[in-house]
Amino acid sequence: MAAIGKIRSWGPLLVSVIALALFAFIAEEAVRSCESSRNDQRQQVGQVLGEKISVQDFQKLVDEYSEVMKMQQGTDNLNEQQLNQVKDAVWNTFIQTRIIENEAKKLGLTVTDAEMQNILKEGTNPMLLQTPFVNQQTGRFDANALQKFLAEYKTQQGTNPQLARQYESIYRYWTFIEKTLRQQTLAQKFQSLFGHSLLSNPVEAKKAFEDENTESRIELASFPYSSIADDKVEITDADLKAKYDELKSRFSQFVESRDVQFVDYVVEASPADRAELQKLFQGYQKDLAEAADPTEVVRKSTSLISYLGLPVLKDAFPSDIAVRLDSMGIGSVYGPLESKLDNTLNLIKLVAKTQLPDSVEYRQIQVGGQTADEAHKRADSIFNALKAGGDFEAIAKKYGQTGEKTWLTTRQYQNAPSMDADTKGYLMSLNTMAAGELKNVELPQGNIIVQVMDRKNFVTKYTAAVVKKTIDFSKDTYSAAYNKFSSFVSANRTAEDIVRNAAKSGYQVQERKDLTTAEHNLAGIRSTRDALKWLFSAKEGEISPMYECGDNNHLLVVVLSKIHGIGNRPLADEQVKEIVKAEVLKDKKAEQLIAKAEGIKSIADAKAKGASVDSVSQITFAAPVFITSTGSSEPVLSGAVAATAKGAFSKAPVKGNAGVYLFQVVDKANRDVKFDAKAQEDKLRQRAMQYASQFTNELYRKAKVTDNRYLFF
Repeated sequence: MAAIGKIRSWGPLLVSVIALALFAFIAEEAVRSCESSRNDQRQQVGQVLGEKISVQDFQKLVDEYSEVMKMQQGTDNLNEQQLNQVKDAVWNTFIQTRIIENEAKKLGLTVTDAEMQNILKEGTNPMLLQTPFVNQQTGRFDANALQKFLAEYKTQQGTNPQLARQYESIYRYWTFIEKTLRQQTLAQKFQSLFGHSLLSNPVEAKKAFEDENTESRIELASFPYSSIADDKVEITDADLKAKYDELKSRFSQFVESRDVQFVDYVVEASPADRAELQKLFQGYQKDLAEAADPTEVVRKSTSLISYLGLPVLKDAFPSDIAVRLDSMGIGSVYGPLESKLDNTLNLIKLVAKTQLPDSVEYRQIQVGGQTADEAHKRADSIFNALKAGGDFEAIAKKYGQTGEKTWLTTRQYQNAPSMDADTKGYLMSLNTMAAGELKNVELPQGNIIVQVMDRKNFVTKYTAAVVKKTIDFSKDTYSAAYNKFSSFVSANRTAEDIVRNAAKSGYQVQERKDLTTAEHNLAGIRSTRDALKWLFSAKEGEISPMYECGDNNHLLVVVLSKIHGIGNRPLADEQVKEIVKAEVLKDKKAEQLIAKAEGIKSIADAKAKGASVDSVSQITFAAPVFITSTGSSEPVLSGAVAATAKGAFSKAPVKGNAGVYLFQVVDKANRDVKFDAKAQEDKLRQRAMQYASQFTNELYRKAKVTDNRYLFF
């Protein structure tokens, strides 16, 4: 009993211990849940209509579209600008597709397989003309060619690896086109349904026709706002507030944006760095002049332009190099030449210049074997059979190939970063072989039997070796610049200090307004993703760490000046206040000028009061009239003239965008155009559909789109 009593006395303590244990357990689970949620958010590129977009899924779409771009442009790589364009296109397409799909689902709109088949049979969609399945004779998409390819694609798996890769590449391209076609068709159906809710009628058509074709000629008296000095107009806070309330909807924004001030210092080569580079180029110049084959000289120089040793078009070279080629003699060396275009020093040796075809049509059979000797013997046998009149395509099919004719253009290989000797020899053969000539090209791993069928577009081609090197700074130069900039950032830890002291230290403060998360970099500077991450997590007035960015030649510090949230910007916003002030200023000047125009009954009266007088013709209600004397387009004046009878003077002064106007209608006449009611109604419907197409902005706003791409790309 004593023990039980003792346990009871511990009751409150035990309850507290158990409660703490339960709380710790619950808190631990909550922390785990929050951490899991944060990890999930870290992997989200964005969100639309509540659907989260993971970075992995978005990257797959980017990769898919990148491959399409490469195929369309005939290149193996995309530069940074092209990749950014791909990312934007993928993002915009994804968002628009999800929004349209959401609306279409509510209406029961779909795109059936039967509809897709009809699109393929018609073959008129512009996207289909970008595929390899276009009949070269008719210039139209050939659905039969597509079906043939799809059947062959299934049979190519596990056969010739190179051919299988080609088929796989084309298949992926087609699946992208097919998917995009389906998305576009759904969007068109939705827009068509929406558009057909906009109607016109004969009465409206007749009035619109008259508005477009009734022309007026007037004598115009203009009182420009510029005739009154701004400092002669008094503007109060109440005036600004009233005008802001009137125009508030103009200042609405759907996404958050941020204003920044920043110092961007670009490190450049010092005089000592330039002298050292010039010394190097003296050696390159001597070596190039003496070398029969400049390959090693260019390679050892680490030139920005590789030497292929092949004749290529002039546009294969940068413009600063290309412009020199025609004035050079064969074997001569030009330079060193400094180019401001890309901050480089250059040497050029023209090795050869010749007339060759830009396009070569050829066919080939690749011959392999267990050993190189076996391949060579088999190739000799095939070559002899073809020379004896054998059927090229029949023999090619015997070895699992098509033997089809293919066109090769110079641009397909001239920008390759490097090229082995075998590939170079093969391409030289294609360039120099005669039409109809057959050749057995022996390679270490096998043979290629090639036949040139046709040669077109003979052009001048150049074989040129170029040593192009950036005029770069040394480690010592960069270190000195880094230390100086670092000291500046450390000594100035407020926005006011940075603005006040930047010029004293030799730096310039720049501004950039309305940055959003859709940006790929900060203020056009490459490799600033870390700065963007900082920017969209910082608070107003904060100063960033110092960033090394660009091509490792920029030093950057950023101040977050202002955050503009979603919704209406306030009157206190600098840009908003300027717009509102300009509108109030215009209103105040208009009041003064309208008072000045009081009692004017003719153009002569207006001129006597200082108005500028002009004759203006071809004024219609349907289009704003441009007034030369004020340099402004004036829609309201077009309306006032249309409402005034021939011979009449304006009933009241007209307040426009750039001045106050009075006018006398001298003449009114109809253009010699026949009225077509149906055509005019169709025109009005099309115009209404154009205006209504902006409905997507409203759908976008309601979709609550979040764009976090800046965190990943």
